[in-house]
Amino acid sequence: MKVSSWQLFYLAALSMLGFVATDMYLPAFKLMEQDFATGPEQIALSLTVFLVGMASGQLLWGLASDKFGHRNTLISGLLLFALASAGLAWSDQVWQLLSLRFMQAIGVCAPAVIWQAMVIQRYPSKTSQQIFATIMPLVALSPALAPQLGVVLTDHFGWNSIFIVLASIGLVLAVSTGLQTNTAPEAKTTSVGQDIKALLRSRTYTGHVLMFATASAAFFAYLTGMPEIMAQLGYDARDIGLSFIPQTIAFMTGGYLGKWCVRQYGDERVLKQLLALFTVATLLVFIASQWLLTSIWPILAPFCLIAVANGALYPIVVNRALASAKQSPATAAGLQNSLQICVSSLASALVAALASQAQLVTGVAILVCMLGLWSGYWLANRAKHDEFTAADHARVAEEK
Repeated sequence: MKVSSWQLFYLAALSMLGFVATDMYLPAFKLMEQDFATGPEQIALSLTVFLVGMASGQLLWGLASDKFGHRNTLISGLLLFALASAGLAWSDQVWQLLSLRFMQAIGVCAPAVIWQAMVIQRYPSKTSQQIFATIMPLVALSPALAPQLGVVLTDHFGWNSIFIVLASIGLVLAVSTGLQTNTAPEAKTTSVGQDIKALLRSRTYTGHVLMFATASAAFFAYLTGMPEIMAQLGYDARDIGLSFIPQTIAFMTGGYLGKWCVRQYGDERVLKQLLALFTVATLLVFIASQWLLTSIWPILAPFCLIAVANGALYPIVVNRALASAKQSPATAAGLQNSLQICVSSLASALVAALASQAQLVTGVAILVCMLGLWSGYWLANRAKHDEFTAADHARVAEEK
């Protein structure tokens, strides 16, 4: 089944909206401190509040989408996002900033979850995997491009314009969603609790979600630790900012190479190679983290290999996880994303809590994430083994 360029653009915009909303206003922190007459802690807290909203809202939108249909639920989330963004543009009190950022995060959880469910429900497995492989690498551009757009808007129109632009994007996407064919929810005989229990009991689903979460957690551990590591090595802020460019390029390269390789060799063979690459790169990062370094490259270079592996791995494991839960794809996507954010935040918090020893702790955290990745692969393969065993038993019984 061929996917139109317009549909790919629409799905990509939905997937990137949450990351753009997270990062676009970061360059405006100092100006916002002045306008809100507060310190940096309160403005920075608005980012923490947003992440809490992102972690808590995704499962709720997933449940709502499976019950009421993708289109109507998505429109509701986008309108909430647009209204909260517009409110932020005219807010002048810290409590307004924090409250509306939380509402904005809750709203943007809808597209973050539902675009994945739409792909799974509308397209066959091979097509959906290729769509994920096309769109997911673009998400890596969001943290790089969104702050630059924020700088342009702030310099020319003030920080309020950032939230006006976000509100406008939300409204355009809501209108575009209204033009989509509504996917009516399937008649369900199970309750919400039964759906979630079924997902958590599925080794195929939990195994691939664990792989996605721990691979992401390795990324978050690195992103948290790298600025402190570089500062301790004497690098300035400009160098720290530039250091994130190679891993962004590596992630995108991995995504598109992985897409080509899956078409040529199949996702199972590619996944095994990616696990091997991730493992070798992790061991190199861990070894480098134990030495007294004079340059960041012994850590940065092997981490770029992890970024390549992640760029190719994400579409495979996400597609496999959600394809195993076609009876409730949005709930599965919401639960998957919530678990991913929780595990990633835990890795980030661990590195942040021990920032004085960031180099050592970052290496250890990434090593633990690698073990989690292999645990997820074992769990998913155990499910496959059980299915084959059950099929063999059934065949033997028929022969008798």
